Amino acid sequence: MSLDTPALEKYLTPHKYGKPVLSPSGQESEFDSNAVDIPFVFFHNNRFYMMYVGFDGKGYQTALAVSDDLIKWEHLGVILHRKKQGRWDDVGAAGTWILREDDLSRLPTLKKFKGKYWLVYHSYPQNGYENGPAEIGLAWSEDENLLEWNRLDAPVYSWRDGDEWESGGLYKACLIEDEGQFYMFYNAKNTNSGRWIEQTGVAMSADLINWHRSSENPILRVTPDHWDSQFVSDPCVVRDGSQFVMYYFGYNLRHAQDGIAFSRDLIHWDKHTEPIIPHGKPEEIDGIHAHKAAVVRYKGVLYHFYCASRNYRDGDPACNFGTEFRCISLATSHPL
Repeated sequence: MSLDTPALEKYLTPHKYGKPVLSPSGQESEFDSNAVDIPFVFFHNNRFYMMYVGFDGKGYQTALAVSDDLIKWEHLGVILHRKKQGRWDDVGAAGTWILREDDLSRLPTLKKFKGKYWLVYHSYPQNGYENGPAEIGLAWSEDENLLEWNRLDAPVYSWRDGDEWESGGLYKACLIEDEGQFYMFYNAKNTNSGRWIEQTGVAMSADLINWHRSSENPILRVTPDHWDSQFVSDPCVVRDGSQFVMYYFGYNLRHAQDGIAFSRDLIHWDKHTEPIIPHGKPEEIDGIHAHKAAVVRYKGVLYHFYCASRNYRDGDPACNFGTEFRCISLATSHPL
């Protein structure tokens, strides 16, 4: 997309915090023993909340943390536990979005549909790290503390009836409501073995249950021989005036980095040509990856939370895959 500097600058966060705001526990019995991932930040009950997932070597489970200043976060509790065997989502549940106000100029407060809060998550069919083709489910809550969630018995969205580009399984979902219609953005892979391509699509619904795919899918595609040549993934869509902004990450088989795209109609998107959160130097907290955005504007400052990873070293609280330290970090538009 052709953007002048002032237009792009308002979405940039060049000041990296350089440290974790949330780290894995390193405790063998805990849901986040190996890693934390996929931040989603919102405002509720006069506090900031972060929904995030933990990985324990078997699968994802989802938790909440709370903060008063967006810097210091306190774990509140696990809200999507591993279920007993027999359900489609018994390996785990990775919560990625709760229906909320999506205007970037306002606090991202939750909103209800049919008197309930709605959370979207995905689940993989086999033990291990993202093992097997995932499907997308919904959970709802009437608990104002957001600690008790009720999952629907079956997925609401599946690769099984999708197109070739998504036949390897589904990933993060992001929900937006516009003019009485819900839009669900999600990334998916084209195969479940070997090296795959991940791209981003969208589906529409009037009731959050029954979805139909856009004929334009995938609406965000990889760019060959570029920084996003392999993946364009993990959409985070917000509204800013008359346009929509998508934060996403690109991957080129070496580094995952956050980028940005713009749209007027939620279907046709123009990507900025370069990453807006580049990976850091090898010794920095995001020396390998800087990806999976969650953005909040508060008191004139844009906060861009992301999953950061670098090579594991002695003293880190946890090690993922034997080589990686993975945490949640932050970049801001102004120095803190």
